[in-house]
Amino acid sequence: MRAWIGMMALACAFSVQAAPKVAVTDLAYQERVEQYIHIVSAQSNHNQSYYGASGSSSYNEIEATTSYIEQGELRKFTGDIKGEILRTGMFQLVQGTPYTSASKGDVYDVIKRIKAGNFKGADYVLFGTVSDIDFNNDINELANTDSYSAVLALTLVADFSLINTKTFEITSAFTAMGEGQDTKLMNHRDIRVSLNRPRVVRDVSKSLGEDVAGQLSQQLGGGGYEQPGQAPRRNNLPADIAPVILR
Repeated sequence: MRAWIGMMALACAFSVQAAPKVAVTDLAYQERVEQYIHIVSAQSNHNQSYYGASGSSSYNEIEATTSYIEQGELRKFTGDIKGEILRTGMFQLVQGTPYTSASKGDVYDVIKRIKAGNFKGADYVLFGTVSDIDFNNDINELANTDSYSAVLALTLVADFSLINTKTFEITSAFTAMGEGQDTKLMNHRDIRVSLNRPRVVRDVSKSLGEDVAGQLSQQLGGGGYEQPGQAPRRNNLPADIAPVILR
């Protein structure tokens, strides 16, 4: 009887499908950088000879503005995304190759990066891009008082796509937002206050991670991750398909 129970437990263990592996990219961004160029050159030549002195001078000035597109990845906001995804129990995490200034190609061409082997071992890639980031540092007068509030606030909005590394199918797509702020009260407007920027960044990262995990859970079904007031959902990820040779 014990042997039969042991065999049944072993069979059940092998029948449980392991959670698919996902690589989470850092948040891609693109911005236009402008440079002001001002070059001044002056040259003077004087020659002295038996017949007298002669000379010449030249003056050149160049003024221009150039611009170029810079691409990269933000590395501050994905730690909590990974942590919250692990908490859902839906995925295992694998580390992908980050995009750097030495990387060749477009940071937004995630399909090319997958084909290049930047996410080895991953069944899916969660690709995120920054769509808006807003940092505000304001001093506001409180109504009917002689006090002021100093506020440092950060809002980050990013678009995400969950991409199958074998079929390149987009399995899930959504926009997530992270917010954070630090507020201090003061009696005079010209008082210098030190607002906690690291805590604001931490709060943004935490709320962004929770929003990403919550939306993945809603679209795909979240194993152990439950939103407040919502029942657990089943995992709706498509089953792996064996490769087919086209003739």
